[in-house]
Amino acid sequence: MDKVLHTLVGTWFICVTNFPMWLKGNKTHPTFNYSLVANKERTLLDEVKYRKNGKPATITGYDLQDSTDPTTFIWRGKGMLSLLKSKWKVALLDSSGQWAVIWFSKTLFTPEGVDIISRTPTLSPTILQEIKAQMARDSVLAPHLESLKPLESR
Repeated sequence: MDKVLHTLVGTWFICVTNFPMWLKGNKTHPTFNYSLVANKERTLLDEVKYRKNGKPATITGYDLQDSTDPTTFIWRGKGMLSLLKSKWKVALLDSSGQWAVIWFSKTLFTPEGVDIISRTPTLSPTILQEIKAQMARDSVLAPHLESLKPLESR
């Protein structure tokens, strides 16, 4: 099984982001929940769970891993969201699988952006500083550094 795909399986907390949906304030405590889809190669079930005005909510879709670049995925919504799709990439991945930086492309409804995700709800200042230093050396991620905001308090 592919290392990136295998590493993504499980729950991830969004610790730092520049995604407007999480920064507005009415949607809090977001997590990405990935599981392998039986009988579908290179496909993850993608459940984004959060609280909207205090009540649980979920956005469900599927991530198809690119056959030529295992760090790149195409998300397609499930059900009524099946017309929507977006491209995203695991831009940085901790060697022990404890944190990652996700870059996502601009869509009709959302701007291009970045999420720093972790297996725990918060990251230490030291690890966050290390992640941002790695981002600064990446031409795609560096422009997003100034707009990133922590979500620890949400």
